[in-house]
Amino acid sequence: MARPEPGLTLIGGGRMGSALAGGWIKSGYEGPISIHDPKPSDLLTEWQAAGHIALNPDPTPAATLVIAVKPQVYPDILGAIRALVGPDTLVLSIMAGVTLDALARDVGTRRVARAMPNTPGLVGEGMTLLCPPADASDEDTAYLHDLLTPLGAVEGPIGEDQISAATAISGCGPAYAFLLAEVMAAAGRAHGLDEGLALRLARKTVQGAGVLMMDSEDPPSRLRENVTSPGGVTKAALDVLMRDGAMPSLMEEAVGAAIRRDRELSGE
Repeated sequence: MARPEPGLTLIGGGRMGSALAGGWIKSGYEGPISIHDPKPSDLLTEWQAAGHIALNPDPTPAATLVIAVKPQVYPDILGAIRALVGPDTLVLSIMAGVTLDALARDVGTRRVARAMPNTPGLVGEGMTLLCPPADASDEDTAYLHDLLTPLGAVEGPIGEDQISAATAISGCGPAYAFLLAEVMAAAGRAHGLDEGLALRLARKTVQGAGVLMMDSEDPPSRLRENVTSPGGVTKAALDVLMRDGAMPSLMEEAVGAAIRRDRELSGE
């Protein structure tokens, strides 16, 4: 099968949809871009005025259709989605909890794929999981990989049997990092730092550790050991965080809970 024809149709111009569309525009995507959103943001209106997109055009079958709405909204707009799907439409969903089989049945084509981005994609530093069906063409998979790169790194293709566990790490993971910064700042306040200073220290430390980790060839465990002097201050803190029942086991339990919920949403 040939590479999909140019032309992108996006349903949902919220934060993630707008991040994708903004990346397409900045990259100089040459095909037409249409966005369907019942309450378009000022940004979408500005893009329309600048000639970058067509906003809420009359529905016609799309070359590539990207569904970027919350899964709770999806059942209510299936009619509108089907009006945009033709016999050759390639459909990409970034909705959690909607399986490939369900998506194919709902939209009337087997030419479907799933992607699970995370919120750092809003600043181009995300991780997106790409999950096409087993019989997807190499051309479709490569094309979708390119479409998702404005959000950051793309991992895949991965099997749908792995997507719940992978989502529990990368999709939910930013919330874990935000919680870490939140509780670090709260601990600083509890021990006498003023609120602004504690928050600045926590935010910049989490950011810097992430950059250092990405720039290093060492695994996170080695980087942790490099910061931890025997008998030192960091060691005293880690003895608490890594004791039985603390951070390692809590994280495993948390990821397990996320996996179970994702499977519940998928009807598994």
